[in-house]
Amino acid sequence: MNFLASREQLRGSLLRWALICIPACLLLGFLSGQLAQSGPDNVWFDNLAKPAIFPPPATFGIVWSILYALMGLALALVGSAWGARGRGLAIAVFALQFVVNLAWSPVFFGAHQITGGLIVIAVLDLLVIVTTVLFWRIRPVAGLLMIPYLAWALFATVLNWQFLELNPSADGAPATGEAAARVRIGD
Repeated sequence: MNFLASREQLRGSLLRWALICIPACLLLGFLSGQLAQSGPDNVWFDNLAKPAIFPPPATFGIVWSILYALMGLALALVGSAWGARGRGLAIAVFALQFVVNLAWSPVFFGAHQITGGLIVIAVLDLLVIVTTVLFWRIRPVAGLLMIPYLAWALFATVLNWQFLELNPSADGAPATGEAAARVRIGD
């Protein structure tokens, strides 16, 4: 049976997708940051030399909230494009890039791995580019909604690299004031 959905059905589908995707992206992004103790309250991070381009700490919460909402809306637009060629691939690549996005905070802030964070964010940059192109092919507006995220991810990559340049000895080091235990096995 072949039939087209009515405009009301399509709008309803977009609304359902948006009501799931936007809050989910916001919640998962928030949880990743909280679990990794990201931000200025992290003792290890507080002790790092900050690059000249490092914005005020409050900027990150505001920007990431906007970006996660835009990502969720872009995903909703693509998700509600029933029958679009490449829709499944676009959603799968989005999911992959989102997992990589969520991994950055635990690697950088949680494990204190500046180099590891740089590797994660470089992979993220590539996946965001691919996601943006795939979204654009399905719904150009969805691709446009990903552009601010791509720009911020590229800025964050430069910022991560500058943190590494300024703090090479902090890469993988415990925070000052944190207990560090050395275990000797054998004699």
